[in-house]
Amino acid sequence: MKVYFKTFGCRTNIYDSEIMKNSINFDEICNDESLADTIVVNSCTVTNGADSDVRTYISRMKRAGKRVLLTGCGAVFKGKELLDDGKVDGVFGMSRKLEISDFLKNSTKFYEFGDSSTTEKGSVTNFSNHSKAFLKIQEGCNFKCSYCIIPHVRGIARSESEEKLLNEAKNLVENGFCEIVLTGTNIGSYGSDSGTNLGELLKKLSLIKGIKRIRLGSLEPSQIDDSFREILKESWLERHLHIALQHTSQKMLSLMRRRNTAIKDIELFCELSDMGFALGTDFIVGHPGESDEIWSEALSNFKKFPLTHIHAFIYSKRDGTRSAELLKEFGEINGKISKQRLKEIQNIVNLNNLEFRKKLYNEPLNVLFEQKNGEFWSGFDQFYNRVYLKSDQDLRNKFIEVRDYEIKDSGNFAKA
Repeated sequence: MKVYFKTFGCRTNIYDSEIMKNSINFDEICNDESLADTIVVNSCTVTNGADSDVRTYISRMKRAGKRVLLTGCGAVFKGKELLDDGKVDGVFGMSRKLEISDFLKNSTKFYEFGDSSTTEKGSVTNFSNHSKAFLKIQEGCNFKCSYCIIPHVRGIARSESEEKLLNEAKNLVENGFCEIVLTGTNIGSYGSDSGTNLGELLKKLSLIKGIKRIRLGSLEPSQIDDSFREILKESWLERHLHIALQHTSQKMLSLMRRRNTAIKDIELFCELSDMGFALGTDFIVGHPGESDEIWSEALSNFKKFPLTHIHAFIYSKRDGTRSAELLKEFGEINGKISKQRLKEIQNIVNLNNLEFRKKLYNEPLNVLFEQKNGEFWSGFDQFYNRVYLKSDQDLRNKFIEVRDYEIKDSGNFAKA
């Protein structure tokens, strides 16, 4: 049987898909869905739109005559419905992913959700088609943000053991990975249930011979504590941090049930910027209740943040969340206004990024090259800025120090 894995959503899902691939003991994994007999869909349910994307893909695969098994976050809310409607042939929860071989052999329809309070039992030794490795350090989230459904599908925050993570990281390094990306539902909460913390884990990971750089997934402002500050000057830590703000109006942060405060956030970001970090964030525009007054406050504050990267998007309704209820109370923000606000903050950050790179011009860039498009290899430097290099050599998975380069809007172009 030929099996194809279709992964939607975040890095955590990428990791979970690799766990399943590593657990298959008899089927052939193929990289072309058209050649597969069975499609395993690792779904995302962060918005109604994400659910729709998954359903559209499933429908297309069923029309092509494929057997479809559903897992991931979307299986929690939509799995039973899709199974009962004959849209999928089987549904299983992520806590059962190590049983993937059994599910593939099961010729009858099934629904095996499992327990969403468990920690990871499997491990990953390799990542196909990736230059860097992902290490899932925890699962779940204890935050209850108004717009987010993920705590309901991933469960409460629970940490993996240090021993397991250190062994897994060592195996990844032995298989050629020298950059590790820590991932999870809320990585900054690591150790809150086991008497340790993210800073202590990072110190121990850094001692593994062969790790050249450690990148981090998204952090919360409140999670930048004294222990984390102790490792900020270490050479193995990326010089880019992604810290989720979601908004810069205090009124909106309260509506979103966020734990961060706008004024303290500005102080934190300025402190980190003074240390030389590139700084990214998430930002939601058009959330219910985002009045002109709130947006004016948000924009005024936003301009004070030394942001160099941004993942900004327009609010998308997710049924079952507090924000969906707020939509009934406040109504929907006009789409044109939301797009205008989105473009406004994106333009600000794009200019910030260009100025940041100009200030760094005399500093060497340590680039891990990943892929080639046309004549140029591309990869990311320590500040998570893309660097391009024209070369006939195979640079995949290679770290190269770049000193001479031209700064353009689209990235830095190394001179041969």
